[in-house]
Amino acid sequence: MDPISELISSFKIPIGRWGKQFFDFLTTNFEWFFDSIADAFKFVLDGLVDILLVVPPVLLVAAIAGLAWYLQRSWKLVAGVALGLLFIVNQDLWEETVETLVLVVAATTCSMAIGVPIGIWAAHKERVYRYLQPLLDLMQTLPTFVYLIPVLILFGLGIAPGMIVTVIFASPAPIRLTYLGITSVPKPMLEAGEAFGATKRQLLWKVELPAALPTIMAGLTQCIMLSLSMVVIAALIGANGLGKPVVRALNSVNIPLGLEAGLAIVILAIILDRMSRIGRGDAK
Repeated sequence: MDPISELISSFKIPIGRWGKQFFDFLTTNFEWFFDSIADAFKFVLDGLVDILLVVPPVLLVAAIAGLAWYLQRSWKLVAGVALGLLFIVNQDLWEETVETLVLVVAATTCSMAIGVPIGIWAAHKERVYRYLQPLLDLMQTLPTFVYLIPVLILFGLGIAPGMIVTVIFASPAPIRLTYLGITSVPKPMLEAGEAFGATKRQLLWKVELPAALPTIMAGLTQCIMLSLSMVVIAALIGANGLGKPVVRALNSVNIPLGLEAGLAIVILAIILDRMSRIGRGDAK
């Protein structure tokens, strides 16, 4: 190493030590707060999993296929959903699939509940988006394994930290796409609404959101896919689901188990993607 580099590295900024002190402070003073959040998420998510597992798999498959018909009006999609889920039942991965489905739906719901309002706010306040952009860039570019360290320290192991990590990872997509959808509404449409005396709230609900809905729904689809991509990562911090057999397969080089669990994740991703597409009949 050259002398200049040695000089620079000799005065290392103690970022790691400062970070440890910060998290030590949080766990010492606010452990009750983080534990209560983790317990609440665990109670709700485990309760939903237990309820769904009480239902016979064939009945739940039929209910999901019926929901697919209601959303898309496509017999091809209904047949694909039924066959895909019955294949998962056949591979003896139904319990893991239900656990993954609950985690993904819950994380997607939270991400959209956070992302859409923030995206609308940022679209109406350009300064807000300028401040948000570096944070969103950080959330989307930071390696996912880096999220695990602070989440493990604050929330421990289990399904709750798995959901929190997933929400952090998936939230930027609906924020960005909601912002894009609202800011892309044609100005003549807004001017027409204003000419008819519409208030800001009426413009939002009757002009901006309907016009931006396809883009917002694209954010929903991305959010689902990003949540599913975190399934294996969440398994590393104790979350149940299809990620666990994948991790077991990796640890034991069990190729059959890895293929079965991986294919189940792919099937679930395709089903959720097709069912969440905007408009009836899109999946035909």
